[in-house]
Amino acid sequence: MILTVTPNPAVDHTIHFDEPLQTGVVHRTDDAVFTAGGKGINVAKYVSALDADTTATGFLGGHFGTFVRGRLDDDGVPSDFVTIDANTRLNTTVLAEDGEYKLNHNGPQICAADVDELVETVQANEPDTLLVGGSLPPGMSLSAVDRLARAGDWRTAVDMGGESLSNLEADYFVCKPNRSELAAATGRAVESDDDAIAAAEALQNRGFEYVLASLGADGALLVTDDEVLSAPAADVEVVDTVGAGDAILSGFLAAREHGTSNADALRMGILTAARVVGVAGTRVPHLEDVLTNETRIDVTTVRRR
Repeated sequence: MILTVTPNPAVDHTIHFDEPLQTGVVHRTDDAVFTAGGKGINVAKYVSALDADTTATGFLGGHFGTFVRGRLDDDGVPSDFVTIDANTRLNTTVLAEDGEYKLNHNGPQICAADVDELVETVQANEPDTLLVGGSLPPGMSLSAVDRLARAGDWRTAVDMGGESLSNLEADYFVCKPNRSELAAATGRAVESDDDAIAAAEALQNRGFEYVLASLGADGALLVTDDEVLSAPAADVEVVDTVGAGDAILSGFLAAREHGTSNADALRMGILTAARVVGVAGTRVPHLEDVLTNETRIDVTTVRRR
């Protein structure tokens, strides 16, 4: 079972305007989507749709926390959240003719007792794989992430900012940086494909069993102890990039849960992301063809290590 931890979940509010945004103008639209969001929650939704057992946990509070629980129930995703007194945050993405705008709240204040309860909740669920994803709310430190990784006999995946990745101290199964996070984690310039490979290898050498690097339109890399694998992005119409990185990780984790090879896990990650970017917000698209691998994605071995 894959247990996802979202320390700082959110209600994701996505709105669309068929015009550029202007200051001093009231823009109106009927195109609005509200979903349960946060990296770990997104992964739980996608993993569940990929027919892998999963449960979502983290911190929830207030009306927005109630909304998140309700949406996960509606989606058939089991959850076991720690209830806090403060309100869960609201994050807004504005899709306009002139670009994509993201407005995120910092999140609620977390105390030591909340972290203790989260550790106990993770231990009670006894996962095979633990995923800690997204930003940390005020009051929660990186040492708490290391504590979660060390609290039981499970493999731990992590999807966090680059500076966070560089300061984790426990042993981790996989991390999923994007291009900018690779640069921040390694202090290297990451502009070319060769730069990305070098940075991902440097990060993998720091104690991650796998580094799964999402490179947007350039696809993704998977670095292991033995090899570097590369896969191109699928040729699809992109509606919204929200959740794309979460989708790549979801496909990889679900594939590994199903016992696939590294190459097939990378392929499944690419295909999952291709479906997710075709819908607005973090709604779960149809993923049946991902499971049957009906769409061809060529995974190549860049080099042996």
